[in-house]
Amino acid sequence: MSNKYADRSLVVRIIFIVVAVLFIGRLAMLQLFNPKYKEKAEMQSLRNVTQYPARGFIYDRHGELLVHNEAVYDLMVIPKMVKNLDTAYFCQSLGLTLDDFLERMQKARKYSPYSASIFMKQISKEEYAKFENKMFKFKGFYISQRTLRIYDRPIAAQVLGYVGEVDQGDLDRDPYYKRGDYIGKSGLEKSYEEVLRGVKGKKVMHVDAYNREIGPYRNGEMDTVPVEGCNLYTTLDADLQTYAEELMANKRGCVVAIEPKSGELLAMVSAPTYDPNLLVGRIRGKNYLMLNSDIAKPMLNRALIGQYPPGSIFKVAQSMVALDLGVITPGSGFACDKSLVGCHNHPSARSVQEAIKMSCNPYFYQVYRRVVQQGKNRNIYKDAQYGLTVWHDYMLRFGFGQKMDIDLPKSGLSKGNIPDTAFYNKWYGKERWAFSTIYSNSIGQGEVTVVPIQMANLAAIVANRGYYVTPHIVRFYGPDSVRNEKYLEHHETGIRKEFFDIAAAGMYDVVHVAGGTARRARVDGLDICGKTGTAENYGNDHSVFICFAPKDDPKIAMAVYVENAQGGGGTWAAPIAGLLVEKYLNGEVQRKDVEKYYKEVEPCQKLPLTRRVKKTKKR
Repeated sequence: MSNKYADRSLVVRIIFIVVAVLFIGRLAMLQLFNPKYKEKAEMQSLRNVTQYPARGFIYDRHGELLVHNEAVYDLMVIPKMVKNLDTAYFCQSLGLTLDDFLERMQKARKYSPYSASIFMKQISKEEYAKFENKMFKFKGFYISQRTLRIYDRPIAAQVLGYVGEVDQGDLDRDPYYKRGDYIGKSGLEKSYEEVLRGVKGKKVMHVDAYNREIGPYRNGEMDTVPVEGCNLYTTLDADLQTYAEELMANKRGCVVAIEPKSGELLAMVSAPTYDPNLLVGRIRGKNYLMLNSDIAKPMLNRALIGQYPPGSIFKVAQSMVALDLGVITPGSGFACDKSLVGCHNHPSARSVQEAIKMSCNPYFYQVYRRVVQQGKNRNIYKDAQYGLTVWHDYMLRFGFGQKMDIDLPKSGLSKGNIPDTAFYNKWYGKERWAFSTIYSNSIGQGEVTVVPIQMANLAAIVANRGYYVTPHIVRFYGPDSVRNEKYLEHHETGIRKEFFDIAAAGMYDVVHVAGGTARRARVDGLDICGKTGTAENYGNDHSVFICFAPKDDPKIAMAVYVENAQGGGGTWAAPIAGLLVEKYLNGEVQRKDVEKYYKEVEPCQKLPLTRRVKKTKKR
């Protein structure tokens, strides 16, 4: 009998041991190996709060604050913690409808039932003050602080850019960002995002059953401190930028102003523009749709993305290439033969300087022909291929036909078009084109297009007598004044200085000597050197002007482009440039009547365009 009971006792003990092992194993699985339950337990008492760093400020070249921050608040929600909510009272407190509430909660649950996500973003200080004392009634909700960008001056919207919520592409590209974070979407905010954004911190807090914070977890040993973003110190002159935007009001076009010796951009205006504060806060989405659907495209930066025929300003570069090749001399003269190409009435130019002053089309027809048909080969087509290749290489030295390596997003840059032999071989077939096919390039028409920043850079090249520094918008950033070394490098055209002296003299005559095409750009006491252009296109002609001043110690170089403004470069773009140079060099404008007129005038053909202009044809 005793053996019988002993066996039963052993079985019972084995059963108890097995049950105990199962319990211990299950507890181990729950507590040690399955983080889900640990997270749910901690969720009831701990809250991980992202500490957003202050985004870096942006200043102009004189230290004036252009962009700073203002505190706002995001209402966060953890769906699984939302219990016994008085939905009607909650919605009334936030000005929401029931449909709004349900849609937001559904979105939060889809993201994660256990993790925090944004329920309502960018609550103002005033709204938060009214809501703060009610927070304890809404279990599962809490407030997270962040900052919004504020623009004291409503200027330079396309240059400064804007900040917006990350999209899926941003999340895929960079694991730093989480859903609900903000990122630079355009302009400096985008190109200097990693400099401006800083580094996020984290705070782990104990919370009570009413969702109220009661203190840091483990005395804050798991917290990390956010690192604020670096400040940007730009090259912009806020006063000049403001004045340029005032002059370009009621117009379409752009202004680019450069300090020639340094390549620093003093102003960059694209018209029409908009107040950058429109793309801040909860109104951003609505305003973005409004601006993006505007037929005049105010969000485009025409100075960087616009590809236009340069018109007669291109003649300056043409003459420099021809002089350097030796196919003409400084004293070369050509008759103003309108049977070759149309021109306005003026005497025949007896020199390069006079040709630039009078902007003679037949003169530069002859110049370009000598560049393209140099007589290196008896076959006229092969000869043209050789000449065009040489010409194309020279134009690249001027920065044409390639994206300018400016410190703004590359996606917002165009390179224009300087056609090469491959381009025409594709269009016409190999050895089926010559100078007579492409002569319109001689006067900045045809297949040549340039970007306004390249036009301003051309003025800077002549101002510097043969070189340029890549235009850029940031001088330095951060407490250590970090500079980008590539924006100190000189890019030489390789053309002799004395030829650029001739160009400068001709451009001086354009403004100051009888017969010049830009007398309206003249300012007493200032040696402004300029070149007008009238660019044919779809609709009314564009008005173009490039300039620099003073002649012998240039402080500013500029391009002004006014779209579809009938009357030519001397009528619209030149006088606007003259006012800007006067403002920058003298500090104020004395010609108040001229200033008033050009601020108020609306010369641009109305959109949508209804008139097509044919290209200049050989007569």
